[in-house]
Amino acid sequence: MPRDCPAGSGDTPGVDDQLDPKEVARARRRDREAAAEARALLRPGMGKVFKQIQDAQAKAAKEPVKRRSTGSSPR
Repeated sequence: MPRDCPAGSGDTPGVDDQLDPKEVARARRRDREAAAEARALLRPGMGKVFKQIQDAQAKAAKEPVKRRSTGSSPR
């Protein structure tokens, strides 16, 4: 937290003083859950998954677009 901000545990200075304690706790849980999702992407093995996704997207980008037939030819 920047030193020039008034004391408060939230992102916005002084907002926690105006909120109900239940709302403050809810905001902390929300922030903690969001941080947990971000940390989950840093687990071992997730780099491999990310690389596989990038490789699949690069392969799809290199392939020419398949055109659909207009349906005028009999099957």
